[in-house]
This record gives sequence, C-alpha cells and structure tokens, in this order.
Amino acid sequence: MRRKPVLAIVGRPNVGKSTLFNRLIGQRVAIVEDTPGVTRDRLYGESDWLGQPFVVIDTGGILFGESDPLLEQVRVQAQVAIHEADCILFLVDARDGLTPADSEVADLLRRSSKPTLLLVNKADNPKHWEDQRAEFFALGLGEPMPISSIHGHNVAEVLERAFARIGEQWQPESPEDSTEESVKIAIVGRPNVGKSSLLNAILGEPRAIVSAIAGTTRDTLDTPFVWNGQPIVLIDTAGIKRPGRVQRSLEYYAQMRAERAIQRADVVVVVIDGAAGITHTDRRIAQKAAEAGRALLWAVNKWDLKEPPDGNLEQNTPAKNDFARLIQQQVKWLDYVPFVFLSALAGTGIERLLETCLTIADLHCMRVGTGELNRMMQQWLFERPYTRKGKTLKIYYATMASVRPPTIVLFVNAPEIVHFSYLRYLENQLRRKYEYTGVPIRWVVRAAHEERQK
Repeated sequence: MRRKPVLAIVGRPNVGKSTLFNRLIGQRVAIVEDTPGVTRDRLYGESDWLGQPFVVIDTGGILFGESDPLLEQVRVQAQVAIHEADCILFLVDARDGLTPADSEVADLLRRSSKPTLLLVNKADNPKHWEDQRAEFFALGLGEPMPISSIHGHNVAEVLERAFARIGEQWQPESPEDSTEESVKIAIVGRPNVGKSSLLNAILGEPRAIVSAIAGTTRDTLDTPFVWNGQPIVLIDTAGIKRPGRVQRSLEYYAQMRAERAIQRADVVVVVIDGAAGITHTDRRIAQKAAEAGRALLWAVNKWDLKEPPDGNLEQNTPAKNDFARLIQQQVKWLDYVPFVFLSALAGTGIERLLETCLTIADLHCMRVGTGELNRMMQQWLFERPYTRKGKTLKIYYATMASVRPPTIVLFVNAPEIVHFSYLRYLENQLRRKYEYTGVPIRWVVRAAHEERQK
C-alpha cells in the first residue's frame, strides 16, 4: 500500500488545471498561460492536508477525435495519471458551460471506476452558478462543486471531499518509513537532443512525451524511482536556448524553470548530440551548472549514429577519445567533467550513466580533513613557491569550509597577489590526490589577520 494518496487533475484543455495544481501544492510549479495545450507531460507535486501528505498530478488537456501524434501522447499521459490516481479531480469551465469534449472525458472517467469529484472552475458569480448548476448533472458524475482555482474559492472543501472519498485506508507516515536521502539528477541540454528520450530509457516507460518537434517539454518533471537500492529523483527540463532565441513568454518561463532545476539538483547531466557535436549553447549550459556548484557530466547521446550500431558503447574507442579530447580543448575549465556515451533510443549506456551519476554525487560531498589539507598545501607551496608584486605567498591555514561543492578557504599573508592560475595549480594537485571527478571546487582566499581578529 502506498504511503501517500494520489489526486489527478484531468479535463479538456484550458479549463485551469495547472492553476488548481499550483494552488493545491502552494507553489508556482506548473506553467500557466491562457493558451490551450501548455501542459503536456504528467507533472507531480507534493503537499499535505491536515498532516496527511499527498501527491497531486497535473495532466495535459484531453481531446478526442484528434489525429495529431502529440495530442495522442498527451491523452496517453493523462490516462496513465488516471490509472495511478486514488481520486480524480475532473475540472470543467463554468464560463464555457458543458461542452462535447467534457462529455467525452466524463465517459472515460466513468469507465475507470475511480472516485471522481466534478469541479466547475471559474464559478465566481453565485447567481450565475445557480442557473448553470443543473446542466453539469448531465455528466453523470454526481453533484458538481463550484470552485475558483485562481482565487482559492472552495479549494479546501475539495481536499476534504477527496479524502472522504478515498476513505480511511491511508496511514500517516512514521519515522520508520523514512528512506535514504534521494540523489537529484537534472537532465538538461538544448532543445531536441534527446532529454525526454533519456528519461524514458532510464525509467523503462514513456514517462515524458517524445517528439521531433523542439520544445515539446515545457514544465520540469520530477520523477522519483529507486536504482540498486538508492532513491533517485530524475528532473527532466525544457530545452535551454540562446537568450536571443527565446521569443515567447511560454518559452521564457519554461527555460527559467529549467535553470532553477540546475540550482536544486545534486548532479547535472548535460545531454549533447553526439552526431552534431558540441555547440556554444552546450558550453553555456555546462558553465551555468559549474557556476551553481553542481556536480556534472557530459551525456553524449545518439552515439550509435557516430559509430556502427554493433559497437559496444561501454568500451573506449578512438572516436570516443577524439570526441572527448575535442570538447576538453574547447572547454578547458571543465576538463574534470567525465563523459558517458549512450543511445537513449536504443537504451544502451544507461547503466553506466547512473553509476557515474551516483559516483560523482558521493564525491560532491566528500570532505578532506583540515590537518591533511594543511600538510598538502605546505608541500605544494614548497614544491612551487609563488611570488608576485615583490611578495612571496605564505599559506598559514587551509580548511574545507563546506561541501556540495567542496569549498576551500585559504588564510594567507597577501590575498591580493593570489592569481587564479596558482589556484588552478593547487586544484590540479588536489584532483591528482583525490578523485574529484565531475565536481567543481571553489576557493576563497582571505587575509590571515582576519582569522586572528575573529
């Protein structure tokens, strides 16, 4: 039995499902715009009601009789959400009244035999609601409930009725139910490099909609799962474009959420197209992840188009080595980032990708003891003394102040003379001593007298 009940919000396009989703979880997670078809994939969020945690699923608008393959995938995603749900929140629009599309969705929900609440959104005017109320009974899903998702009217009553319909089968979470902390892995990249295909290949199911149309993914999709006993949260994001290419508000908000996903991830997987090679946008995305202090790796997708399909993606080849060397020459400041070559479409290289992600996640929080760090700093300073502006550098004290990312504070005699090239030398020495693969290292240089004053 699942610990958390699941509520799924379904309905035709543009009735306010994403607005209700944001209202229920108390955050602006789903993109809201007055345009049909903004939401496409299943979007999950968590909240609690009177101490009982629950999960909410936002879905794309369901339309029948459409031959568009993208709309067909939206319908499939919504049907999966219905299957997962313990109670369905069926949303219709009071301003539009009852439509044939509402009746078709209602037929689907009646066949599911799941507890369903009929919610009439945008019913802000009590007088108009009394005139409209009777027509929604024709859907055969019980008494319609007027709400306003944008203003929060009757939303608390929705949760009260939903939990009453679910019943008493749910138990509060106990301390014994707590699990190991999840590793958050964000899948980022420019549009149409295979991010959603990679998410589906990892999960072994069509979790995200895949299309050759760039920009199919809009919201950031959080998907928890367990791999070899380790809880993981996969974050699929919208494609990040060059600033000058972002033309619509919808694209702007999608990319803003993608960049926020980088900030909250432990590991950032930068997906690049192996057949097309690295671009300026790929380098900029990786730089954003490094500046945010995230562990990261290059996932070279579509490698089966570069080498014969019968080649083993798990083994090094001259073509792989040349490709990696070329990228490291173009992005010299990220030469510590590992490469994983894969094919999301064929499902190869996935296990190595996950193994590498968990390895660098552990390295991201690895701490070097203060005593050992100071001994090494003195040794490296002795091996390569540093003098600038007539002053010789002296390192009095070094400590790793924090991890995620590892941050080293140096107390020296003259901070103003320390050039980044010498910090680079110290970092290279540290990386030779410890396997900080895929992990950025931050340096803070302070005057020694500041420590004495403290």
